Amino acid sequence: MFANKVSASSAEAIKDIQDGMTLTVGGFGLCGIPENLIKALVEQGTKDLTCVSNNAGVDDFGLGLLLNTGQVRRMISSYVGENKEFERQYLTGELEVELVPQGTLAEKCRAGGAGIPAFYTATGVGTVIEKGGFPIKLAPNGKDVLIGSDPKPRKTFNGRDYILENSIMGDYALVKGWKADTKGNVMFRKTARNFNPDMATAGRKCIVEVEEIVAEGELDPDHIHLPAVYVDKIVKGEAYQKRIEFRTVHVEGQAVKIPGKGDA
Repeated sequence: MFANKVSASSAEAIKDIQDGMTLTVGGFGLCGIPENLIKALVEQGTKDLTCVSNNAGVDDFGLGLLLNTGQVRRMISSYVGENKEFERQYLTGELEVELVPQGTLAEKCRAGGAGIPAFYTATGVGTVIEKGGFPIKLAPNGKDVLIGSDPKPRKTFNGRDYILENSIMGDYALVKGWKADTKGNVMFRKTARNFNPDMATAGRKCIVEVEEIVAEGELDPDHIHLPAVYVDKIVKGEAYQKRIEFRTVHVEGQAVKIPGKGDA
């Protein structure tokens, strides 16, 4: 806890991640993703991974890079819409997918990090989430279900029905911070403080890549979002692309196109 936790490189930081492990990965879309740690995993070739993340990036960036190389066995996510390779692998039976409501996913990770093994939520009552049978793994024909989700117990509290959700704990957490000190105290910047804090605490070991590392004592204690007690390694990211999922550019002199018929 009190040692210098700075790794020399992303490759050094992730070297102990082994085949078959579960990773909780921070970020929302392409905002606040640990892009350098993901690249290092691609280069290391670690495979059969279960990745817990809000989404899987895009085809050529973020967790999409691990999908492209076939290193991910199962994704536990709430959204898959921006990654066509993700969709293709799922529909052809190459990838296992657990779809989880977004708020439930956040709470499953937060609760796991807090030592809470399960919790009740009203989200999903009466749906396939409760009843089970959601196709986690399809056959190559895209129709037959090889692995289906389990049903969830229901219980009534104060006249309202709830279902039981198991919390999530990963072997490693990979998160993206803004600043950290050498002891591992971390600050996130604006909207990059999305899933990152919850994913960080849900990992039995936590690796954080940051844009800047400062000396111990330089960070205001009131502004620390992730205390060093949760962090095992930190690394300064080599480069950041700051990608935008949908880049829209207006050309001067070109008429602005309004979607639809303009009735609104």
